[in-house]
Amino acid sequence: MKSWLTQHRYAITVTLRRLLAQPFSSIANVLVIALALSLPLIGASLLTAVQPVVRQVSITPELTIFLKPEAIAGAAEKIANRIRKEHPDFSSALRVVSKEKALVALRDNPAWEQALRVLPGNPLPDAVVVTLANSEDLAAKAKSLAKQWATWDEVDLVQLDSAWVQRLEAILRFAKIGLSLLGLSVALVVLATVFNTVRMQALSQREEIAVARLVGATESFVRRPFLYLGAVTCVLSCLLAIAIARAALIPLNEALSSLAHSYDAEFSMGLLPTTTLISAVIAVAALGSVSARWSVNRHTRF
Repeated sequence: MKSWLTQHRYAITVTLRRLLAQPFSSIANVLVIALALSLPLIGASLLTAVQPVVRQVSITPELTIFLKPEAIAGAAEKIANRIRKEHPDFSSALRVVSKEKALVALRDNPAWEQALRVLPGNPLPDAVVVTLANSEDLAAKAKSLAKQWATWDEVDLVQLDSAWVQRLEAILRFAKIGLSLLGLSVALVVLATVFNTVRMQALSQREEIAVARLVGATESFVRRPFLYLGAVTCVLSCLLAIAIARAALIPLNEALSSLAHSYDAEFSMGLLPTTTLISAVIAVAALGSVSARWSVNRHTRF
């Protein structure tokens, strides 16, 4: 155990010495990786902040079933009873709007009062309005119900009054996919940067590695400092990326706060939870070690 700790302490010492021996190159590598990592951090913070706000938005998605103008009297009540029978959970969220009630409501609106006076009769159809409860798959459920009810007799049109819910879900889904692709691109940047850094270090240490092998050094002993080089570089980059993201959120929150106040709302972005950030640092460090191992295996075969 003591020998194992000594070997790893030696590897870390060698790694830090190599980093300090080329400060400008080391700082440049750390800065490149940090800037790349800060982008998905800011994106994830924005997406995490938006989701609870979206859930708190007061929405009442409604399906309105418009009957045909020639529909017989009482057809709306029959359709409402059928919906209550097939979907008991809609019983308290269902109402019938007769053409007479709809006409009275429009006449109370000054914008429609003059236009309705010149009409010879009531052009409005009977309607049944169903309010849907919020659920995980609201858009798909509403679309399925609208398609089903549109085939019923006496039904002329089924309209989803809150169709914007579908657009909102599509936007969030697009953002998640875009963030995943951005994360993949950043992972490739990390791999390429660490790979190239370790390659340059391995080529510059060829003589040292050759001598170490001649005196009996094992391959793991030769590789270990390079693996720590990749891990340490990535850890420093992650810490710097978190600092950059935190600094970037300050002006973003100020701008968003002004926009939110204009809508009488509160909105702010914060960094991801500490546990998530720690997990991200560990994951990126592991990715750096994998890239370093791949590079050192390819460029120390001499």
